[in-house]
Amino acid sequence: MQRKPTLLKAETETNSVTLTLRVDSSLEDFKGHFPTFPILPGVTQIDLAMRYAEEYLPLDGQFGGMEVIKFQDPILPEAVVTLTLTWDPEKRKLYFSYQSKDRAHSSGRVLISEAK
Repeated sequence: MQRKPTLLKAETETNSVTLTLRVDSSLEDFKGHFPTFPILPGVTQIDLAMRYAEEYLPLDGQFGGMEVIKFQDPILPEAVVTLTLTWDPEKRKLYFSYQSKDRAHSSGRVLISEAK
């Protein structure tokens, strides 16, 4: 069962990472969303942003809520997208955006609560 897209490239800096991903049609999350026009669910986009942020960025806490989430253009099977993640430790916010060529797919901010 495939849960993550294929990572094609990762470019990291101190508090940010830019990932190039192929959103494989075999991803489990496409099943049932929607049978005749599959798109990557918004909740999956947020979950992937969190998973990759935990892997690549110095987050020191856990998911604490969301702000200003925008879903603008569906992500379709086999799309190649760029996921940009930026961690602002002072504001405790993770900024994410999914783009491909000249399309903005989604963006938002995730609040990261203090580690317990």
